[in-house]
Amino acid sequence: MSKATRAAYGETLVELVGEGLDIVAVEADLSGSTTTAKLGAAYPDRLFNAGIAEANMTDVAAGFALAGYVAFTGSFAVFGTGRAYDQVRNTVCYNQLNVKLAPTHAGVTVGPDGGSHQMLEDLALMRALPHMRVLVPADFVAAKACLRYAALTPGPFYIRLGRDKVPDIYGPAGVVFGDVGADVGGAGVGADGLDVTRAQVLRRGRDVTIAACGIEVGEALKAADALAASDGIDAEVIDVMSVKPLDVDTLVASVAKTGRLVTAEEHNVLAGMGSAVSEVLSELRPVLTRRVGVADVFGTSGSPAELIKYFGLDAASIERAARELL
Repeated sequence: MSKATRAAYGETLVELVGEGLDIVAVEADLSGSTTTAKLGAAYPDRLFNAGIAEANMTDVAAGFALAGYVAFTGSFAVFGTGRAYDQVRNTVCYNQLNVKLAPTHAGVTVGPDGGSHQMLEDLALMRALPHMRVLVPADFVAAKACLRYAALTPGPFYIRLGRDKVPDIYGPAGVVFGDVGADVGGAGVGADGLDVTRAQVLRRGRDVTIAACGIEVGEALKAADALAASDGIDAEVIDVMSVKPLDVDTLVASVAKTGRLVTAEEHNVLAGMGSAVSEVLSELRPVLTRRVGVADVFGTSGSPAELIKYFGLDAASIERAARELL
């Protein structure tokens, strides 16, 4: 059953507190939308509302981190990274504090809220910060794994969560799409068994590598199916859930075999995951590359499905990029 990645947020924090972790969450008046309200309902003394004041939210979380807590922040991605950037940079990252930014409603799939709320520059902002680690889960199970890993690992994290429901990639029976479940832990993959630091090879191929993150992982798998069905093109699909640091070995090994790369992300095509992968491969294993993403424009209002197609982020667009390379 598909769920939004944001649905994992409050649920996972409740589980972690129940396991004895000293976790708190600080919100900016959006705990219902981000689902951290679940933490407040279960443990009222662990959720704090800073009001519509994202900079204050971030500094309060920093204070909790200095007091020994694992501090999470919420809000929407456009506010939690954009409005609070100075505090994230100079308070959290500069001092390497144990603060985890996990805002929701990233990307164009925010939908009708429009371009003012569709954050398409957050990966660029966060991956450029020293000491910040950046995770982009593709589904509910991956989101739980990313949140759990961040909670158990000291230092600043950015976990990008979305508003809209996404297809299951990982689950209790292993990988829903693809045929190489052994690469992601085999049958029974769950939040505890998924190594979020690895780029997960979801489908093996020899003709082209498709490296995707977030909602684009499902679109990449659909594109790979279409390429195989129509022309026998064998695409390797990789979930790059850790944008920083990158799993360089897996990416280099894949393009060394295929010689071609398509990246796909629900983010500005500039300075996001595609740029991160291209930067590394340009030094270690240069290959012909096409980057699928939002073409350096702001978002607009529409349904998530309409916007994915409008901005060229759908499976057909990924398929077309792969064909261009071939």
